[in-house]
Amino acid sequence: MKTLKDANIGKTVRVVKLHGEGAVKRRIMDMGITRGVEVHIRKVAPLGDPIEITVRGYELSLRKADAQMIEIEE
Repeated sequence: MKTLKDANIGKTVRVVKLHGEGAVKRRIMDMGITRGVEVHIRKVAPLGDPIEITVRGYELSLRKADAQMIEIEE
């Protein structure tokens, strides 16, 4: 299982599944990250946290813990 945390900078990936439950999963979905959406990895901070992505035409920063809950395919 490859997650958003494992994706390389500059890649565009597709979300396969959201793991996690309750409020955390709902918050990720409210940000526009849902199954089937394409996500472009823009930057990763020097220590790996946060990750800056582009999703549905806007930029977003995600914590490493949240990115680890998002299963992707390249």
